Amino acid sequence: DRSRCRPEFITAMIEDLQWLGLHWTGPVITQSERLPRYRAALTRLHAGGWIFPCTRSRKDVQEAAGAPHESGDAHDEPVYPAHFRPPAATLHPAPTDPVTVNWRFRVPDGETLTFNDGLLGPQSALPGLDFGDFLVWRRDDLPSYQLACAVDDAELGITEIVRGQDLVKSTFRQLLILHALGHPIPAYAHCRLLTDGQGERLAKRHDALSLRALRERGVTPAEIIQQFGDPSA
Repeated sequence: DRSRCRPEFITAMIEDLQWLGLHWTGPVITQSERLPRYRAALTRLHAGGWIFPCTRSRKDVQEAAGAPHESGDAHDEPVYPAHFRPPAATLHPAPTDPVTVNWRFRVPDGETLTFNDGLLGPQSALPGLDFGDFLVWRRDDLPSYQLACAVDDAELGITEIVRGQDLVKSTFRQLLILHALGHPIPAYAHCRLLTDGQGERLAKRHDALSLRALRERGVTPAEIIQQFGDPSA
């Protein structure tokens, strides 16, 4: 997110993680430095016939879906309408440089996807129903979250991925990208989200529970790990 990603935020994030007791070897890798790798993956997806250009706006998709989130998840994007797709046999010109239209991954409708989650157990989803054709490249000439994550995980040799339960559907999308590019599949574990008293998930706007805010209050790393690291808490 170029508009909100500032060097001081990156420095603070690294300091907070090290203060918490998390350490790593090797350099900090930024996605902005890897744009050529994402563009190479886009070219391969196009050559394999996995993607198509899309001139429809988000509003078009929402209105055609009949409800903002037909998939049933208020935090997920609406299912892309099948009648917006070009015919499967359509040959599309290669993405321009710079890219000026959205490019979407054509999901395999009716083909059940599965993976075994290290925390949630067996997971399954039906493309075309649980989620639809999704963005891999945006018209402002930037890769989507799904493409960037999948390419990074594959090319950086990531074998185990731990993230929030709200990203399970994203994992299915990334599995499709990894398969299309011929990459091995990592092991996944999706954690329960921290929620407030009303059951709403805590987001960035809830700064009262940021690591930096807790640290400034005098809370110790051991206290944070004890409180938030207990699965039964």
